[in-house]
Amino acid sequence: MRSLDLTVATWRKSSYSNQDGGECVEVSDDFAAVVPVRDSKHPHGPVVVFPADGWGSFIAAVKRGELGA
Repeated sequence: MRSLDLTVATWRKSSYSNQDGGECVEVSDDFAAVVPVRDSKHPHGPVVVFPADGWGSFIAAVKRGELGA
């Protein structure tokens, strides 16, 4: 896989993130084929990159409540 230039990424906090400082996930919608994901408490830390279709399937499963608590 080629490298992504994440310095140009615009990050948004997931609507499923906890608003009081815990469990904060940020995603970037700036890349067509992949979705970078990071911990907002560690913005310069590691980034996990998912294929866009896999991320879409994951979000759909979360919305349907299929992954448990």
